[in-house]
Amino acid sequence: MSEINTKVTIAGVELKNPVMTASGTFGSGMEYGQFVDLNRIGAVVTKGVSNVPWEGNPTPRVAEVYGGMLNAIGLQNPGVDVLCERDLPFLQRYDTRVVVNVCGKTTEDYVEVVERLGDEPVDLLEINVSCPNVKEGAIAFGQRAEALYEITKAVKAKAKQPIIMKLSPNVTDITEMAKAAEAAGADAVSLINTITGMKIDIHRRTFALANKTGGLSGPAIKPVAVRMVYQAAHAVKIPVIGMGGIASAADAIEFILAGASAVAVGAMNFHNPYTTEEIVQGIEAYMRKYGVTDLCELVGVVE
Repeated sequence: MSEINTKVTIAGVELKNPVMTASGTFGSGMEYGQFVDLNRIGAVVTKGVSNVPWEGNPTPRVAEVYGGMLNAIGLQNPGVDVLCERDLPFLQRYDTRVVVNVCGKTTEDYVEVVERLGDEPVDLLEINVSCPNVKEGAIAFGQRAEALYEITKAVKAKAKQPIIMKLSPNVTDITEMAKAAEAAGADAVSLINTITGMKIDIHRRTFALANKTGGLSGPAIKPVAVRMVYQAAHAVKIPVIGMGGIASAADAIEFILAGASAVAVGAMNFHNPYTTEEIVQGIEAYMRKYGVTDLCELVGVVE
């Protein structure tokens, strides 16, 4: 069979394959570099970065649940300056695209980070709108279409790189959110972020997480994620990046068939640090098995 083409293009940026890391599960790739050849991954997506260091939530802040995990890390990170001085130079050594995930407590926080990254070696920005908006009674930016529209517009006005809006699944209608992001100028959307959940320790008769609630990720959420990616892909014309419970190449292909131009692997990195590279190999094997020469032929074929 002739050579297969796994390249995908997101907002004018070409990735050698559609496999990305999901933010917050891969650091900036340093620790995983011992397990995975970062040159084999389409893109490394960094942990969420803010304008100043964030301490995150009190512990305990992770809990295992059936089919996945809950986390309430609270976006702990050392801030954008450390990212620029330590992490970006490290990633420059590899032939992979760099996506920086951006978080903030106010619109001004997001804009500050985006402006700081303007001249850095970053290919794409992923805007995490599941952060609580301190000026709006702590409801997440991505839970109201109007707020999502405003934050997207504000970030897009200042961003030098294309922006991916990472959508929250904790909404009534995901298509409304995808359309709001697109209307405000987003170059792509990624989904889903974690689904709010809770676990109670029956022996201590208290919450498993100090924060009470946390974000559910892992294989348990995949059917919800596939459904939302399918809906979003049909609602907007911009590229959709699918994530949520991807554990194998078969899972990744399911998202691509549903309409995702690329996919991101999250919680599974904790379970098996080799997952991303294995999925790249598995997608190639699937294409050879079914005689698919170009990955783009698979995107959204399930109508």
